[in-house]
This record gives sequence, C-alpha cells and structure tokens, in this order.
Amino acid sequence: MTADESRAARRLVPVERGEALRLLSSVPFGRVVFTEGALPAIRPVNHLVDLDRIIVRTRLTAKVAGAVRADTVVAYEADQIDPATRTGWSVVVTGKARTVTDPQLVARYQRDLQPWVDLKSDTVIAIEPTFVTAFRMVPAEDE
Repeated sequence: MTADESRAARRLVPVERGEALRLLSSVPFGRVVFTEGALPAIRPVNHLVDLDRIIVRTRLTAKVAGAVRADTVVAYEADQIDPATRTGWSVVVTGKARTVTDPQLVARYQRDLQPWVDLKSDTVIAIEPTFVTAFRMVPAEDE
C-alpha cells in the first residue's frame, strides 16, 4: 500500500445489531468500561458472546466485579482495525452487567472462557446489550 492509498478517504458504514454481535463473537477480547470513584475506568478482558450477551470472567475482588453488583450500566467495546489500510470495524455495546449465578452456566463459562492471566477468576459477568452501535470503516469509493 502506498502512502497516498493509506491517506485515502474512508467512510463509516453502520452495522446492524445481529451483524455487530457476530463481529464481536469473532474476536477474543475487548474492553469493559465501568465507573470507578465516579470516573470512567476501562479494563481489557477476553469474552465470549452467548445468547446475545457478552460474557466475561473476573475475580470477585476485581474492580470491575465490584462495579456490577447492582445491575450497573457498563459499556463494552471491541474492534478489528488494520492500521495499514485504516479499514475495519468497531462495536460498542451498552447495557446492564449482572453476575451470572446459575451453577450450570457458570460451569460452562468457566470451561469455555479461560483467563489470560494466572489469577483465579471466580466471577462470571453477563452484559445484556441495550444499545449496540457498530460501524465498518471502508474506503470512500466502496459501496
């Protein structure tokens, strides 16, 4: 790709909810945004999408777990953007986060969603999407 091609105009193409959740399912991690001390806080986490909910594992003592004890509204963002072509997509989900308590679901998520760090993840959180905003960045000439 030439420098002129990398500077070429891009446009944003909205993505519908179903496709947005499929895109989210295609990547292994994202960022959960929550409130800590009345300020926004962001943590990278790995996730899976199940029944249109974003599932993450954490530690009960982690700040993100503490932030979701009372059906707190959070945001979750994941993307896949190529820095060379400046194309890709981004998905942002906003909704209530709840601790998963069903023992069968917890067991399944603990099996299917392995933490990336060597810390005990004893809490499973599900984010119920209320708002899903997504777009693709494509070259301006693409239809």
